[in-house]
Parts: sequence; C-alpha cells; structure tokens
Amino acid sequence: MTILVTGGAGFIGSNFIIDWLAQCDEPVLNLDKLTYAGNLENLSSVRGDPRYAFVQGDIGDRALIEGLLQRHRPRALINFAAESHVDRSIHGPGEFIQTNIVGTFNLLESVRAYFASMNDAEKSGFRFLHVSTDEVYGSLKASDPAFSETNRYEPNSPYSASKAASDHLVRAYHHTYGLPVLTTNCSNNYGPFQFPEKLIPLMIVNALAGKPLPIYGDGQQIRDWLYVGDHCSAIRRVLDAGRLGETYNIGGWNEKPNLDIVHSIIDLLDELRPRQDGQSYRQQIAYVTDRPGHDRRYAIDAGKIERELGWRPVETFESGIRKTVQWYLDHAEWISNVQSGAYREWLDKNYSGRDA
Repeated sequence: MTILVTGGAGFIGSNFIIDWLAQCDEPVLNLDKLTYAGNLENLSSVRGDPRYAFVQGDIGDRALIEGLLQRHRPRALINFAAESHVDRSIHGPGEFIQTNIVGTFNLLESVRAYFASMNDAEKSGFRFLHVSTDEVYGSLKASDPAFSETNRYEPNSPYSASKAASDHLVRAYHHTYGLPVLTTNCSNNYGPFQFPEKLIPLMIVNALAGKPLPIYGDGQQIRDWLYVGDHCSAIRRVLDAGRLGETYNIGGWNEKPNLDIVHSIIDLLDELRPRQDGQSYRQQIAYVTDRPGHDRRYAIDAGKIERELGWRPVETFESGIRKTVQWYLDHAEWISNVQSGAYREWLDKNYSGRDA
C-alpha cells in the first residue's frame, strides 16, 4: 500500500508527509515540481526513510504521472500541488491558470486512466483527495455567516478563480466518470516551513531583520487561522472516512483581523527575542496601499467535518502561533536558505511603490 502526494515539498504538503510517516508505516511517494516554494529541505527529517521516495516532476506531465501510477499502484492520491499566493496571481495569473486548472485537468485524466485499469477491489479502496481553499467562496461581510460547503463560488482573484475551476473539474470527474474524489477547502494555514511571502512568516522574518512590517490598508481584513498540524490531521480523517464526492471545509475556529495577528506575533517576539534597543517591534509596522480586490473577510464553518467525521482542531490560535514563532526563531538557517535572490526580487516587486 502506497499513497502518492503531489506538491509534497511545499508548506502544507511537506508537513503532511512528515505527519503521515509519524502516524503510520504506509509508504509515501512525493511528486513535486520544485518551483520557488517547493523546498526539499523541509523534508530533511525523512530523507533516507525507506518509506519515503521523491520524484521531481509536474502534475501536468501525463506520461510521468501515468508511469508512476502504474509502477507504484498507489491506493490514494492527495493533490496539494498548486500556485497559492494571491499577490503573485495578480502580478502573473498565467502560471496559476496552467498549474491550478490545466495541471489539475491533466492529473485527473491520468488518474482516470489508472482507475479504469483497476480491478473492482482496487477501485473500491482508491481515493483522489483534492486540497483547496476557502477563497473560492469569495468575501464575507461582518454580519454574514461563515462559509459552509453549500456556499456558491464567488472567487475574486486569479488565484481563487483558478482554484475554483480545479474544484469544479474534480467534482465533474466524480459525477461524469465515477472517479472516487474528496475535496477539502481550508482556511488560512500557518506553521513550520511556510514560505515567507505569506503574512505570518513574512512578519516574523522582517521583524527579526529590522525591516518594515507591511500592513495592507487598515489591517482589518479578517481570516480564519488553521494550524498546519490540525489541517494534516483533518486530511487524514477525510481520506479515511469521507463520503465520496463530498466537500469538507476545514477551519480553525479562529477569526482574527490581520492587524491582531501581527500584534500577536510582535508580542511573542518582544517576549522571546527582544530588540537590542529595548523598543517593541511595533515600531516597525508600516501601513501600505491595499492590494487590488482584497477580500475583506473569510470565515469557515467546520461543522460538517465535526458532525460526520468527528474532527476538530486541537490547537488554539494562542498555542499554534507560539509554536510557529518559536520554530522560526529556532530555524534561522532554513530562513536564510529560502531567501534567495528570486525571493528578494519578488518582495521588491510586490511592496515597492506602495504609498505608506
């Protein structure tokens, strides 16, 4: 028995593989294209583990995928592979269309052919689990109820639109071809190994480097925050017991404005790694022009997964953010290694020219 994980060198995928191998002995085959956010250093703790194997490649490469499926005969495929940053999708939407839509289509076609080659026993146990985002649902007003699985899709960025399209393709392959699919839509993840373009690691890294902490607009954009370890346990649970063709929203029950998140990080850094001048890291906060089409609020109703599958997050935001800040403090070498020239160029491109 083997599972195939796509995008397993990224933030959530690498956490999932480490968590999976800590929980069971079933081997994992990791396929990752190793774009800027794919980092094999994330998986150094399992390198050499006989249960783990890595292949560099693209989910859109049908010949590669079909060969891997036939050779390894996985009983499940978990698709984390995606371009996933809203700001990057605004600057360059084409890559998001190719990876998230065309890539998912090609992956589904490869899996459909593999599924057709199975005997009945193999078919009954096979699962295709597609990992998606709450951003496909659009934006909420302050008084709106949280997103449920029945909310209509209203994506507002090239990123969320491309993920919405991939979700629709997965659903269509279940209803048209009988592919045994499961879809999860998660809220904002945070935790170890997150590439420092996202809010939480960016604030930690910039604070420690003495750089400005850029806050979009008034900083009152609200998100639900999910510790990545909880997300991994939820995916395992959906894979084990989710109803075929169903969608499960995964959230942390932690709605917080971005500015509150930044203040929480600063308070922890003030405690754990004070500035040499004795001042608070709050001195480094810099309000900048908001990004185009910035959704005001996301919120996940994770009641369905709790009712049907008995899953609920273990971490509070307070416990999760403390673990996260401490991890970044303890892994300065990892931070240094991921901050390549391409990363610095991206930060300059995204944040330069924004009026304070």
